[in-house]
Amino acid sequence: MASPWMFLVPLMVTMIVGVGVEGSVHDYKRATFKENGNAYLFYGGSEGMRASSPGSDNHKSGSGLNNGKSYIKFENITLWRTKKAASMHTSMEHRTGLVQAVIFEASDRDNIGGSPYVGRKAICCTPDLAKTEGCKQGEVIRRPSATDPSWPNVLNIEFSGDEISTTFSPHSVAIPKTGMYNLYFIFCEPNLKGLVMEGKTIWKNPTGYLPGRMAPLMTFYGFMSLAYLLLGVIWFSQYIRFWKDILQLQNCITLVIALGMFEMTLWYFEYANFNATGIRPMGITFWAVTFGAVRKTIARLLILVVSMGYGVVRPTLGGLTSKVILLGATYFVASELLDVVENVGTIDDLSGKARLFLVLPVAILDAFLILWVFTSLSKTLEKLQARKRTAKLEIYRKFTNALAVAVVVSVAWIGYELYFKATDPFSEHWQSAWVISAFWHALSFGLLCVLCVLWAPSQNSMRYAYSEESGEDFDDEEALALTASALVVDGDVKQEKKERKAVNTDVFSLDDDTEEDKRE
Repeated sequence: MASPWMFLVPLMVTMIVGVGVEGSVHDYKRATFKENGNAYLFYGGSEGMRASSPGSDNHKSGSGLNNGKSYIKFENITLWRTKKAASMHTSMEHRTGLVQAVIFEASDRDNIGGSPYVGRKAICCTPDLAKTEGCKQGEVIRRPSATDPSWPNVLNIEFSGDEISTTFSPHSVAIPKTGMYNLYFIFCEPNLKGLVMEGKTIWKNPTGYLPGRMAPLMTFYGFMSLAYLLLGVIWFSQYIRFWKDILQLQNCITLVIALGMFEMTLWYFEYANFNATGIRPMGITFWAVTFGAVRKTIARLLILVVSMGYGVVRPTLGGLTSKVILLGATYFVASELLDVVENVGTIDDLSGKARLFLVLPVAILDAFLILWVFTSLSKTLEKLQARKRTAKLEIYRKFTNALAVAVVVSVAWIGYELYFKATDPFSEHWQSAWVISAFWHALSFGLLCVLCVLWAPSQNSMRYAYSEESGEDFDDEEALALTASALVVDGDVKQEKKERKAVNTDVFSLDDDTEEDKRE
């Protein structure tokens, strides 16, 4: 069950942490370069990469999935320059344009570029910098890494004569150590402005194409699938055993368990397929996202109706039903749209503005929902205490305590997320980043287990249900006394109901439903 406290994460945290994923196959279609200082750059991607396993052939990409090799492979990289740039040269010239592919590990980022140039750090070597830095004019400034002199790795892609296009032959770069690797395509010659590139790069880890930061999540989703399966077996066995005494609330819990089981299984197979091919399978990803959106929606509504006392202190939601359905439908649409855009076919993370546009509706709905949950829960506890329904009150107190613990843990985790991102601006701690998203799945599963324990199917299930025959609103003695009083002061009773109806305008109120009053 999706955690109702997930939406306590501030909008800022959502934008900083992000949930978009980088794919192992980076496809470049009509890519253009942007000017940066004295250079022109195109960002080719970044991923957490693990070092090749000892004994593997690091100089060949090879085939197979779990072959222990880790590399970045260039395929079909083609560059087009403008006709004007090509016409500046003759067919007899050899090197008439240079583009460099620069691969570096995050810790070596300061080894690219040199002294300030027009107020900014220079990336390309100028005549003056050639004297001070010892670099080669017209090329990217590179200093050897302290741990490996051959890194950062720079590959040259050259134009010859007056040709308009050039193709970079397939080439792979072995990964010597574990780290966060970045790829940039850079050129320094202003006459190449307007350059366009197409092609792709394939990033492979020792055990497959799954990006390093995502690999632990495949194992996590496998364990979560088994956890949901175990919970489902225990719950369904009790459900079948006491099926005659099943409450509507328990049917909702059953649905959430089933959806969670399907969602975790789909995510596991989505990651497994991604690991085998390097491309996100759009079909599986779409259904995993959809099952997740449905589960999160129903889980939130389940928390809400439980807090309202549905099936326990009231037989129906009455006039609130339409409001609850409207909230659920709106939340599903917003959540589905966000998850589809962030996951289905996604290679690079969304930009800040795009994520803000998609996250804002979900954040607003979540904030509204949490306010409604707490308001309803408070009123339900007051109702049960006033009516001296001890057994039901005890369950709701435990439920309240579980939610309170979830709030405290969530707030603490939010603080950790902020600290994690603030201290890791270059994603160097990518190996533990998977815990950020995994935590919320674990917390929501824990809350689902609490609901399963509190409202487990049993022969006493009906003891906790709303009872219309017993009056439910009052104890027997109270009902008799108040019935007698009502015969005497019937006019006063009617007047009191009218006053209550007149002043009760709170959208979160449990008592604003005239139809429910009539039923009870």
